[in-house]
Amino acid sequence: MTVLNDAVLNDAVLNHAVLNHAAAPGEVRLGQADLRRLVAAVAAQPGSWGGLVRFDPRRRWYRRLELADDHEVWLLSWLPGQGTGFHDHGRAAGAFAVALGRVRERTVAAGHRQARHRTVARGGIRSFGARYVHDVGNASAEPAVTVHAYSPPLTVMRRYELTDSGLVHTATEHAEQDW
Repeated sequence: MTVLNDAVLNDAVLNHAVLNHAAAPGEVRLGQADLRRLVAAVAAQPGSWGGLVRFDPRRRWYRRLELADDHEVWLLSWLPGQGTGFHDHGRAAGAFAVALGRVRERTVAAGHRQARHRTVARGGIRSFGARYVHDVGNASAEPAVTVHAYSPPLTVMRRYELTDSGLVHTATEHAEQDW
């Protein structure tokens, strides 16, 4: 297990880092503004995805809508109490838009051991850089639907636990193997 250092936890630094983060040779990335526009456009078109949404009381539901060389788009549904736990998206930057309901995002700022909470309501958008650690969930009494985009497409997601010592890495999940 690895405790993250303060620089990794600083979401302000991470939000600026995506454009300066070294891309792999030949890798094309969308910037945060492009990711924000993408999730906003998809979320604004419920006719194209509304029939796909499922609400599963046993676990958070998700479905990939698009996979391209430089990005991917996912649709997620959230029943009350469902969440992701703390995680990052590896080398991928991302954005999400709330299409229905509202979700809660928790982050841990540099030098802190407690999570900061932010509510994102319908129409709201959040974007973030590579290696950004957060926890997203539905803390409301109503179902929620969100649209997520990542660039480049996800290859790993690292899981973390918030302890008295800070965030501790607990697991790594791999695309096409674990989800």
